[in-house]
Amino acid sequence: MKDDFRFLRACRRQEVDCTPVWMMRQAGRYLPEYRALRKKHSFWEMCKTPELAVEVTLQPLRRFELDAAILFSDILVPLEAMGSAIEFYEGRGPVVERPIRSRADLEGLKVIKAEEAVPFVMEAIRILRRELAGKAPLIGFSGAPFTLASYLVEGGGSKQYQHVKTLMYSDPQTYHRLMEMITDTVISYLSAQIQAGAQVVQLFDSWVGCLGPCDYREYAFPYNRRIFEALNRFNVPTIHFANQASTLLEQVVEAGGDIIGVDWRQDLGRAWQTIGYDRGIQGNLEPVSLFAPIPEIHKRVKRIIEQAENRPGHIFNLGHGILPTTPIDHAKAMIDAVHEFSAR
Repeated sequence: MKDDFRFLRACRRQEVDCTPVWMMRQAGRYLPEYRALRKKHSFWEMCKTPELAVEVTLQPLRRFELDAAILFSDILVPLEAMGSAIEFYEGRGPVVERPIRSRADLEGLKVIKAEEAVPFVMEAIRILRRELAGKAPLIGFSGAPFTLASYLVEGGGSKQYQHVKTLMYSDPQTYHRLMEMITDTVISYLSAQIQAGAQVVQLFDSWVGCLGPCDYREYAFPYNRRIFEALNRFNVPTIHFANQASTLLEQVVEAGGDIIGVDWRQDLGRAWQTIGYDRGIQGNLEPVSLFAPIPEIHKRVKRIIEQAENRPGHIFNLGHGILPTTPIDHAKAMIDAVHEFSAR
């Protein structure tokens, strides 16, 4: 049956023969074949060249029995298309050349029509659907509005989020206008990915854990909910991953998503009780645990499988992205153990 993949069945909370597994950042730096390609091409070139993005997306599926592919790209791609100059520096990460700190700074930004603004993303998806036919489903993704706004306002990575919180508190009109523009862009971006062939989409809210419950409700929740409401018309599964957000879990669920991704800082079984069994759950092995001896990895995988109780709707994943120095044989041990320990 077309699209009757184990991963898609789990997204729909249907019975599966064993728990599906994929890894956030599975297409990337921990693979030597990726590093070899990276020596020849800049990061932006790899994101913007469909053939290169396709190759990187497929690399981990050649090594491991993964249950889904996730498009190789970056959450900052739509921000650059909106008019923000972004550069990637080795050892430093992305840097926004002109951070948004005032209303006047918004003048250089625009809401994009994704198919026109980032056609290379949609072309990569179309190629991947042909390459993956009958082999694995494809996940598209976007950063969530708060995480994207934080990059724009902070100018890059941050530990305290001082600038974005200062903007929230001292100039809420500018902050909310920025969030509206980003939200409209994300809706266009994910809609275009689905129309190009993405079978599931994930919203990454990597930085939202810096917010307390009241601030999340006012400054992030309405925008995430609007995105999920807008995507309902496509009838494709949606995953909502909020990092370091155990104190926000009930609000994250309320904001939307068919599957709620949880990090490793919370017990998966208790988290699923909070989420409700009418939703799926994704997670949640700690990425650093892949540096442990393989018997310890097996022990931890088994514990998570037991917490899920073979209930329909569990997708095994790391609690955040796989780290660049992760031993490849340890990643394989985890993937194989998931399938073995969860076999029905």
